[in-house]
Amino acid sequence: MGGVEERGFLRGSDRTGQECAAGSAPRPDCLAAVPRGALAGPPAMPHFTVVPVEDKHRSEYDSVEGLSWVDYREPSATPATGDSYDTVSSDGHGNHKENSPFLNSIEASKGGDYYDRNLALFEEELDIRPKVSSLLGKLVNYTNLTQGVKEHEEAESTDGSKKKVSKSPSMGTLMGVYLPCMQNIFGVILFLRLTWMVGMAGVLQSFLIVLLCCCCTMLTTISMSAIATNGVVPAGGSYFMISRSLGPEFGGAVGLCFYLGTTFAGAMYILGAIEILLTYIVPQAAIFHPSGAHDASSAMLNNMRVYGTVFLILMAVVVFVGVKYVNKFASLFLACVVISILSIYAGAIKSIFDPPEFPICMLGNRTLSRDQFDVCAKTIVKDNVTVASELWKLFCHSTNLTTENCDEYFLMNNVSEIAGIPGAASGILKDNLWSNYLEKGEILEKAHHPSVDVAGQKNNLHLYVLSDIATSFMVLVGIFFPSVTGIMAGSNRSGDLKDAQKSIPVGTILAIVTTSLVYFSCVLLFGACIEGVVLRDKYGDAVNRNLVVGTLSWPSPWVIVIGSFFSTCGAGLQSLTGAPRLLQAIAKDNIIPFLWIFGHGKANGEPTWALLLTALIAELGILIASLDMVAPILSMFFLMCYLFVNLACAVQTLLRTPNWRPRFKYYHWALSFLGMSICLALMFISSWYYALVAMLIAGMIYKYIEYQGAEKEWGDGIRGLSLSAARYALLRLEEGPPHTKNWRPQLLVLLKLDEDLHVKYPRLLTFASQLKAGKGLTIIGSVIQGNFLETYGEAQAAEQTIKNMMDIEKVKGFCQVVVANKVREGIAHLIQSCGLGGMKHNTVVLGWPYGWRQSEDPRSWKTFIGTVRCTTAAHLALLVPKNVSFYPSNHERYNEGNIDVWWIVHDGGMLMLLPFLLKQHKVWRKCKMRIFTVAQMDDNSIQMKKDLATFLYQLRIEAEVEVVEMHNSDISAYTYERTLMMEQRSQMLRQMRLTKTEREREAQLVKDRHSIARLESLYSDEEDEGDSVPENIQMTWTKEKCDAEKRNRGSAVGTFRDLISIKPNQSNVRRMHTAVKLNEVIVNRSHDARLVLLNMPGPPKNTDGDENYMEFLEVLTEGLERVLLVRGGGREVITIYS
Repeated sequence: MGGVEERGFLRGSDRTGQECAAGSAPRPDCLAAVPRGALAGPPAMPHFTVVPVEDKHRSEYDSVEGLSWVDYREPSATPATGDSYDTVSSDGHGNHKENSPFLNSIEASKGGDYYDRNLALFEEELDIRPKVSSLLGKLVNYTNLTQGVKEHEEAESTDGSKKKVSKSPSMGTLMGVYLPCMQNIFGVILFLRLTWMVGMAGVLQSFLIVLLCCCCTMLTTISMSAIATNGVVPAGGSYFMISRSLGPEFGGAVGLCFYLGTTFAGAMYILGAIEILLTYIVPQAAIFHPSGAHDASSAMLNNMRVYGTVFLILMAVVVFVGVKYVNKFASLFLACVVISILSIYAGAIKSIFDPPEFPICMLGNRTLSRDQFDVCAKTIVKDNVTVASELWKLFCHSTNLTTENCDEYFLMNNVSEIAGIPGAASGILKDNLWSNYLEKGEILEKAHHPSVDVAGQKNNLHLYVLSDIATSFMVLVGIFFPSVTGIMAGSNRSGDLKDAQKSIPVGTILAIVTTSLVYFSCVLLFGACIEGVVLRDKYGDAVNRNLVVGTLSWPSPWVIVIGSFFSTCGAGLQSLTGAPRLLQAIAKDNIIPFLWIFGHGKANGEPTWALLLTALIAELGILIASLDMVAPILSMFFLMCYLFVNLACAVQTLLRTPNWRPRFKYYHWALSFLGMSICLALMFISSWYYALVAMLIAGMIYKYIEYQGAEKEWGDGIRGLSLSAARYALLRLEEGPPHTKNWRPQLLVLLKLDEDLHVKYPRLLTFASQLKAGKGLTIIGSVIQGNFLETYGEAQAAEQTIKNMMDIEKVKGFCQVVVANKVREGIAHLIQSCGLGGMKHNTVVLGWPYGWRQSEDPRSWKTFIGTVRCTTAAHLALLVPKNVSFYPSNHERYNEGNIDVWWIVHDGGMLMLLPFLLKQHKVWRKCKMRIFTVAQMDDNSIQMKKDLATFLYQLRIEAEVEVVEMHNSDISAYTYERTLMMEQRSQMLRQMRLTKTEREREAQLVKDRHSIARLESLYSDEEDEGDSVPENIQMTWTKEKCDAEKRNRGSAVGTFRDLISIKPNQSNVRRMHTAVKLNEVIVNRSHDARLVLLNMPGPPKNTDGDENYMEFLEVLTEGLERVLLVRGGGREVITIYS
């Protein structure tokens, strides 16, 4: 700073300097005058270095504020080169990168935002906290989001150089959401099963079924719209929404359910297409033919399996070769659906004034299968001769008109023809209002039609139209529900939409309203136009094997037959296209490890392996071969998915998480819960056993992801729910201390770490896990000595080490590492501040300070005693496992042995409770418990034993009871000797520490004269004794000081001589006597015990006796392999009451 003082650099009165300081634009005469290398000041300067300006006129100096380029970096980061700078610039997308350190002044003045004058205060952090302009540049395209969608960021960073300019999404609501949803919702059920459903359930119950299913999807859509408009939903649709809202466990489970649902939907569409092909288009193509009258259904199923497999392979090949062709033909398939539906409406309108001719042949009130005969009559006139018709031959098995072998029902009832499509004006609606459920194999009958009720021959049943499955309201719900699925099509395309947050709700809700109106109107039209027995005829046997809905259509039944065939093929292709991508998305999230291979595919990203698995699963559905059996399966999976979409919305709404800000405002948690309830009800209504299987599959996937440890943090609602539940529970716990019946040890385990931050005594954790067995609270605490700012990284590393050790030892709990200047202070902080509210520790587990006798440094045992005092002051229980390295590991088993409890004084019942808790663990389960108590001369030992046995019986604790009598004996010479040795050692160590530190203290006093009080605190704190003393202190010796030093040395030698003639303190002798006698008794009775629990005496009130206290504890536990010293917290922890 010499230059500053010489040339008056800090003067700010000069006008030119002020102009430089205040000027808004950089002036060359101000900036160029500052050599950039000079800004890199010497390391001694804490903040910045001010340098003189090289200028012609002495008066033209900048004021301090006039310097814009002040280098705030650490001295180590400052370049050595005089005119170089390491700079950070932006690539325009907010990705800051390091530029070349060799920048000339011209480049810098043009250059990056690092040198922006207005942001000089923030320049050090621009790489982690980008400028707002950079951030907004990243938000232009949602795949560049910095927060929330980390996956996209990772994908970008892998290959930033090859990044192409993405085409901006341009699809609107109509093309992007409405039409895809319509195409996915309308499907095979509408054409193949809706007429049959109306015939079986009646118009009213069919309305109810449609209403239930449409309400379910509408409420789900409202919830989905809320989630989809709460931020950007990338491709992945419902899986992405659920996983990011409810977490990886729910996301994985429901994502796989949705995947299985989509896959089985593909199988269902293929089965529908085969049914249309073999039943209505080319029946001659059947490979298997019925050998008898009763095996027609099995032949049909085999045909479905063969053709279904062929179709599946063809479709999989199409999807593998080119998805783009599937997408191109999507609009064609949709056109087929729309034309087919329009032809139904046209036919219904035409039926009012000109119903189509589809006569039904009835025998009595029974419906005959029309494909086996031409004329609906018993006899026909041929060449003026009455001869038997085909019908007579079928029922009477003869060509003449003899009645010997005729079916009795055939003889007794007349044959008649009725109109299959009476038309909308016929009033048939009132007959079709009510349900007419049938059992399997039952004949379709027309109510109120004249008939004589007699039994017919069973071998003629194939001539009638029969019900192929048992029907009920529940069965029909399961079969119909797939016809309302497909509401996710819009959210799956969110990446292609111009304004997804507007298009998804509007388009999906409009699609549901449209399809619901179509379904309601179709139910009404079918009931009003078609005869009931025709409606109940699933395969159109009564109308010459025509598709029933086709009989109503105009201009021809073939419009619907061909249209429905192509639409089902298209829907199958769409399912086989969508399902593998969903599986690939789940696999790439890596939450289900065994699916990792399905995340890979072709070079262009097509999911080859996922397509293969999808085809195999779809083949399972095709092997079932029955549309009516496959539909309930995929209903389950879709309902499970919709249930969790509703749950996700409800959870987010009720938790009011800060990030829950949907643009779609017309949602409510009550609607979501209603939707969830309807989903659950529909699952069990349609098929309770399928529902249980679907839940079991989802539950197993959930537990698998949880067990494998899904290392994903998606800010999900379940985490928020856990927080809310924890907060509620903590507030409830705050209402008062727990009752004695609910008391259990909530542990704070104080661990010691070595120099490499490894756990010194891991068996403390083993003991904690055996004592807790996963119940209650366990906090593992440790203290690192030092400054927090400097050792924060060390603390993090220590915490991770402890967590790893907790995993190994299977300790369920929390970890807290504290940095403090003194270890004792850190332990005191842990004891005071660990836990939260009512979830605080009530028991401290503390390791024994091994080797305290051999160490000259008293800090270890002083810290130990200080901690004992802290726990006593905080009214906490204390457990000190001695010889903890001999304690059993979690893999050992004690098949025999005893846990001995020495109950000397009562301090709350901890000694009774701890062995009981330990015996819950498999290591100690087979050990027996023995309780010893000590009787003095004036105690009645027999009565004591009885009372103790009664007490244990009332505590419901099984244990042997023994009362040990201790006689008043004289204090032995051994006791005197031990006490004398203890006091001599203590005095000697104190003297050694005194002589060692006296000169250091004298030097400290010379340097710091005003701290006389420090003499008094010479032994006040153990860390003070270890304080570092400055080296190379220069002292001024006088003659008096030299004499005093010699006298001190002489007195020290004298003091060592005095140690020989020391006499033991009587109080210490009595304490030593107690320790020796108790130790003799304990070793005598419990030398072979697996564990000895013992009351721990409290430390002396006078701190001068601390070292003696350690000696007493050593003597008390001498000769015992495993000891647990127990000190109660001052409250009862065990009770005899229920």
